[in-house]
Amino acid sequence: MHTGKCIVFSAPSGSGKTTLVRHALSHPDLSLSFSVSATSRPPRGSEKRGEDYYFFSEKDFLKKAANGEFLEYEEVYKGAFYGTLKSEVERIWAEGKHVIFDIDVEGGLQIKKQFPNQTLAVFVQPPSLEVLEQRLRSRNTESEEKIRLRLAKSEKEIGKSSQFDVLLKNNDLETAKKETVALIASFLSQP
Repeated sequence: MHTGKCIVFSAPSGSGKTTLVRHALSHPDLSLSFSVSATSRPPRGSEKRGEDYYFFSEKDFLKKAANGEFLEYEEVYKGAFYGTLKSEVERIWAEGKHVIFDIDVEGGLQIKKQFPNQTLAVFVQPPSLEVLEQRLRSRNTESEEKIRLRLAKSEKEIGKSSQFDVLLKNNDLETAKKETVALIASFLSQP
C-alpha cells in the first residue's frame, strides 16, 4: 500500500484550525486530502455525513473501536466520541495524496505517535482565551454549558502545545494562512 504523509492541525475549538485546513486544501499543488473524522454526536447545523464527519450511534462507534477500526479515538465530551478511521487514511494514501487532519489535541498527538516520521503536527494558538470565547459565542451553535466545557478544555489543550512540531499563532488570519501553506510545502518537500 502507498503511504503518504500526515499533516495534523490541532487546537482548541475556535482557534481557526478549520479555516486554515480549508485554505491548505484549496492549494492543489500540495496534493492534500481531508481526513473526515468519525463521531458519535449528532450532526450540527448543515453538517453532512461523509463530508464533515462520519456520524455513528454511540453503540456503533464503540463496536468499531472494539474491532480495531480506529487509528485513534477518545471520548472528548461525555457521550461524544471522536476518532480517525483507519480506512479513511488508507483511502487517501491509495489515491496518492497526503492526509490533512483537523483534529483535537489528543487525537493529533496520537497520530504523531503512530507515524512519527511521516507527520507534521501543528498546534494553532489563538490570540487569547478571551478571543477564543468570543469566537465560540459568535458561532451561535452551542449552549452556555457547552461553551464553558470547551473553554475549560481549551486551557488544558494549550498546556500540551509544546508536544507539537510547530506552534502557529493565529493572531492575523491572512498571515496564518500564508504560514500554513509554507509549513506544509516545506514538510512535503522533505524525503
